Amino acid sequence: MHMNISMRLMNRGTEYKENAMALMDIIKHRHSIRSYLDKPVERDKIMKCLEAARLAPSASNRQTARFIIVDEPGLKNQLCDEAFSGVFAVMKFPRKAPVIVAAVGETPGLAHRAGNIVLRTNFGLIDMGIAVEHFVLQADELGLGTCWLGLFDEGKVKRTLGIPGNKKVAALLTMGYFDEALALGEHNRNNLEGMSSFNGWKLA
Repeated sequence: MHMNISMRLMNRGTEYKENAMALMDIIKHRHSIRSYLDKPVERDKIMKCLEAARLAPSASNRQTARFIIVDEPGLKNQLCDEAFSGVFAVMKFPRKAPVIVAAVGETPGLAHRAGNIVLRTNFGLIDMGIAVEHFVLQADELGLGTCWLGLFDEGKVKRTLGIPGNKKVAALLTMGYFDEALALGEHNRNNLEGMSSFNGWKLA
């Protein structure tokens, strides 16, 4: 019995190392994609992305993140016409994506509201950011590109998708297959020394 437990632990450790390497590879090579192939996205892959988002941690385990998947072409085009109109009309590329995802936050509970006031920290948006990041990393592993959008007409998005007025549309995501050559470049990021220090603030 002890041998079986030891073997399971060894296997789990090996699997963890393999998965950790795979995750870092995804993080290093994922790019925001703004050009998509004319190819539909399979529902089973979308469900895997949603499952990754569902498993995201949240403050007090409130799990306030909600996702609306728009993959019906007529509705997607209508959503783009509304969301990216007026001052938001500069956003052209979302129309070419086969899928648009609306990330919606539920109305914050008492604990969240208290934290927002006392600590001046919006825990609901932090929770949403974690869930959306889970979603986009899973999408990348499945060969799907995404781009996180913050520039859109929230009111028109709500009306088009029937989202209640007291909810917060935190982000829209474009999603689809893409030419992988678009994601070959290196990220332009700060080095570790410029963004971190140990045991106190030692940054410029």
